[in-house]
Amino acid sequence: MFSDFFKALGQLPDPRFRRVLLLGLGLTIALLAGATVLFAWLVGLFVPDSVALPWIGEIGWLDSVASWATVLLMLVLSVVLMVPVAAAFTGIFLDDVAEAVEDRHYPGLEPVGHIPVLETLRDSTALIAVTVAVNLVALILLLFVGPLAPVLFWAVNGYLLGREFFQMAALRREGREGANRLRRRHAGQIWFAGTLMAVPLSVPLVNLFIPVLGAATFTHMYHRLAGR
Repeated sequence: MFSDFFKALGQLPDPRFRRVLLLGLGLTIALLAGATVLFAWLVGLFVPDSVALPWIGEIGWLDSVASWATVLLMLVLSVVLMVPVAAAFTGIFLDDVAEAVEDRHYPGLEPVGHIPVLETLRDSTALIAVTVAVNLVALILLLFVGPLAPVLFWAVNGYLLGREFFQMAALRREGREGANRLRRRHAGQIWFAGTLMAVPLSVPLVNLFIPVLGAATFTHMYHRLAGR
């Protein structure tokens, strides 16, 4: 599986990789920035400009302080938010990345039709909902596991990301039933590879490259496990 990753890493200069990477970077930054602005606006809407406290007097600029605190909080939460964002963009852009990988490393394969947009959106939406819910539960559990918190975060999201990355890669050539069978047969290896993807997702800036690298890596993994 490490060879799968290094093959994907070596193809980053591919123009098709760069196109998807730039699109993903732009959409990711726009989404996170939009979420931050919206959250800060909501906080400013409900937090008063000032409040009068007994024996202290009036304290002003509470809304500005709360808004800036919200921005800092969103920067921290962006590490968690990058997981569902990466999963969503994987579904959107995987076809382009997979085609570039197959053209270079697996020539001669029959072309495959693109996954229908509605099916992709349905799968991505379902995964985002599950990922957000699981991460909210994980955030609560992180308070009780101490130094094991990063391990829990990586293991949980490694399972979700590995499942999504591999499922989308295999779905193109195996169909849903075939992809499910292959994924269940190699569940442990897929989980471990997904965890290797989840670790850099917790590193700011580095995490922006993971959706493209993950899609390429799991395309290689699919072909290897399918014996192609």
